[in-house]
Amino acid sequence: MAARFSHGYNPNGVLAYFVSFRCYGTWLHGDARSSTDRDTHHSYGAPPIAPDPAREGRERALLRHAVMRLDDNMRVVVDQAVRDVCRHRLWHLYAANVQRDHVHTVVAAPGIKPESVMSAFKAWAARRMREAGLMDGRSRVWSRHGSTIWLWTDKQLGNAIRYTLYGQGTPPSEYREATDKAVQEEESGTSCDMR
Repeated sequence: MAARFSHGYNPNGVLAYFVSFRCYGTWLHGDARSSTDRDTHHSYGAPPIAPDPAREGRERALLRHAVMRLDDNMRVVVDQAVRDVCRHRLWHLYAANVQRDHVHTVVAAPGIKPESVMSAFKAWAARRMREAGLMDGRSRVWSRHGSTIWLWTDKQLGNAIRYTLYGQGTPPSEYREATDKAVQEEESGTSCDMR
């Protein structure tokens, strides 16, 4: 796959971002899956926080409300909000997958920092869920920050798209055909635009 920044400039050479974020309270520091923090475990190559049940318990006690999980209606609203942000801001959405406790996206947003992309996705999705009456105005939907991985090569972009669509269980049906075609063309040496 080649870069698709036809609607803007790409000063850094990045093809896209793999942006992921979790629902509030679903993955706390100390969790057995490991995690990072803003202090010492956040820079490239730094070791993750080791599993620590006591720390996880302390963090769980600090939660302001119950853990947030997305039901089927919420998942549809979040998915549509992500698409609407991309359409409104002229970003190219390669893939999105909204699960019950997290969201994965692969998006090209030329000249925009990935943290700003994530913030827009979170804000639009939370607002749309509130407008739809799916949650109250006091509850937090998302955890603080998330993951913003820069995708520099066609291989990284293809891997992120495949993981987003196929690494989460059943892929979203609207992507299935386009992704299958992209994988086949990539394996045969040609490329495919995921639009």
